[in-house]
Amino acid sequence: MKKLIACLMIWAASAAAQKLTPAQKDADFRYMVSLYATYYAPIDWKNTLFQVDMLNLKPWLDKVARTTTDLDFYEVCAQYIQALNDTHVNYTLPSNFNATLGFGVDLYDGVLLIDTINRTTLPVATYPFGIGDELISIDGESALEVARKLAIYSPQGNPRASLRQGASRITSRAQSRFPHAVDLGESAEVVIQRQNGAVETYTLPWIKTGTPLSVGPVPSPRRATGARSAVVSPDPLEELQWSGITDADLLGVNGYGARNPIYVSALPATFTRRLGGAAADFFYSGVFQRDGLRIGYIRIPNYSPASTAAASAVFQAEVDFFNANTDGLVVDEMRNTGGNLCFGEDLARRLTPYPFQATGFAARPFWNRVRSFYQALVNSKTAGGPIEVIEQYELLYNELLSAAQEGRTLTKPVPICSSSLMRTPYIGNDGNISAYSKPVLVIIDDFSTSTADSFAGMMQDSGRAVLFGMRSNGAGGNNTGFDAGAYSEASVGMTIALQVRPNVRAIEGFPASQYIENAGVRPDIQNDYMTKENLLGNGATFINDFLDAIANHIRQSR
Repeated sequence: MKKLIACLMIWAASAAAQKLTPAQKDADFRYMVSLYATYYAPIDWKNTLFQVDMLNLKPWLDKVARTTTDLDFYEVCAQYIQALNDTHVNYTLPSNFNATLGFGVDLYDGVLLIDTINRTTLPVATYPFGIGDELISIDGESALEVARKLAIYSPQGNPRASLRQGASRITSRAQSRFPHAVDLGESAEVVIQRQNGAVETYTLPWIKTGTPLSVGPVPSPRRATGARSAVVSPDPLEELQWSGITDADLLGVNGYGARNPIYVSALPATFTRRLGGAAADFFYSGVFQRDGLRIGYIRIPNYSPASTAAASAVFQAEVDFFNANTDGLVVDEMRNTGGNLCFGEDLARRLTPYPFQATGFAARPFWNRVRSFYQALVNSKTAGGPIEVIEQYELLYNELLSAAQEGRTLTKPVPICSSSLMRTPYIGNDGNISAYSKPVLVIIDDFSTSTADSFAGMMQDSGRAVLFGMRSNGAGGNNTGFDAGAYSEASVGMTIALQVRPNVRAIEGFPASQYIENAGVRPDIQNDYMTKENLLGNGATFINDFLDAIANHIRQSR
């Protein structure tokens, strides 16, 4: 009798966990792969870089067949996505469940150091560890190894960025990204090495919020509908003009997408703030005094303002002020989540007083897109639309059609914000060039993402700015999202075009190419914020270094 009861209990637990049938999981996985086969722009590039054959289904279907729970199935899907090493590609579940430990870590000097602590959750009297202490292990496993394992759920174009995303998830796990987050226990045992060398062990409660995912049971058969409708838009250009991160569950890195610079508390007394004091301010800006030089500063936190027109006007007002009152300008796009590509081009025009070539885009010419551009072209002509718009639709339609008919997986590089890849400086109301005319230094790092990759590339390729910092994220494409299948209710991110630089670049470890995807944009002056010295000094050393760099650039430009 006891054996029978035990068997019934095991069967009941299995039945509760197994809500998708094997056939449904097989169908959803095949459908997800079909999306990448049809729409994924870097399919050949990823095969070249990582020898990833996305269409080799058998080993993956074998893994799917071996899964015994829905969560295990989602794990396989996440692993398939991870192999692409693509910031814009993700497998996201419809869950708001989250578990946190009350502190955050990141990678400084190659080790995991605590950089944020919620003292309401972890009062200092009970948990005296602090900023700069090292996380050694969690539940008996090396913290760095845990970071490597978690990195697969938030893949990035830049491998260090992937590891840093994994590190941020050691202590904060959302089920939307981590299927088995709901299986975490009530607490975690963490081992922390204090800065004085003492090694201490703490038992911290997992703070859990939200509702764990429960999908199904789903009747079969259910027709897979709606998943591909995301590519149909009244204006097909809108989809191509976006390159950024919107998923809040990807913003685990401290200060990612934040208006205020990560080093705001270390800004010297010689800095006078202009923007950033009001909640409505999109930019953070001001002026440094340095060795007799006046150095302007503006931070671009992302390229997704509520109104691009309003943000451009504010940016131009700052440019006008800086033109009249500074000797050089620092543009900070560290930890920038990207966004509207045309807004990025617009800001580049306001900083560049001569013509330059914008980032081109090699688009995947799937037939739905060809048809959409044809219809947009016809509609624009019928409505008597602006000639510039008609020319742009015509250019993209012709190239998409040609690529599709020739069987190419990508078009030639095309513009997405006008009918030409050439950009001219911003012209003010007086008819004169109103772009910034003095030396410029742009700060980038491994979380300068998407449009931030593109902006940095344009500033470097045009010779307009010195790039300072670390290799950018390498999220070099345009992105959208799709439903991942008829049954699982998940969604996937999709890179639908590749950013293309004007000239071929030879970068160690990569084939010579014009792509930003994975290769990233490389700084002219390498300087890493991610050091213990900067963490403990709130970035004072980093500020001093970039001020020295712009001061030298100003002097050399005279």
